[in-house]
Amino acid sequence: MKIYVDYDDCICETARAFSVFAEKLFGKKVPYEQVKYFNLQDAFELSDEQYDLLMIEGHRPEVLLSFEETPGASKVLNEWLDKGYEVSIITGRPNSVYDASRRWLDEHGLSRLKMCCLDKYGRDTFLKGSSFNLSLEDYYKMHFDFAVEDSPRAFKFFDHLPELKVKVFDRPWNRQCEFPNDNFSRCSGWDQIREEVK
Repeated sequence: MKIYVDYDDCICETARAFSVFAEKLFGKKVPYEQVKYFNLQDAFELSDEQYDLLMIEGHRPEVLLSFEETPGASKVLNEWLDKGYEVSIITGRPNSVYDASRRWLDEHGLSRLKMCCLDKYGRDTFLKGSSFNLSLEDYYKMHFDFAVEDSPRAFKFFDHLPELKVKVFDRPWNRQCEFPNDNFSRCSGWDQIREEVK
């Protein structure tokens, strides 16, 4: 069994942290349940300059390391690894935060997980020769049986896998989206994902 798992808002509570951060930096009070857009610039109604600052400040190592784990994530992921499943974290985070992201995984008991940075959103440059950057060309050669993802903008990265079952982690910004096909199903948390990935 090969499983793709997204990082932010699937295994850690990134948007909740950024909601607090946007209020602290700019006085933009948008409670987590009202974060209606995956794009945080739109979600918090930020100027280009404010958004750039949010991304810089929010990607500092000490900030990334402070994010809370999504309840049940490490338990289920370790259960899968114990069963011999091949689990890969495929994140849209920039490669510049790989070290802090890797450390967060290690500190949450997920040191056995492989993590790769894939430029899902056109925000990064590819570091040639890196062991953790994944080119689109190499990504499209990979096969997965299941995927756990929260971002509708990432659904297009599954088009090459017609049999893939995608578990869409329920978040405010994906509740109004239409799923591409019947292989996509909404899951409320890791207990439900565990039951459906068998």
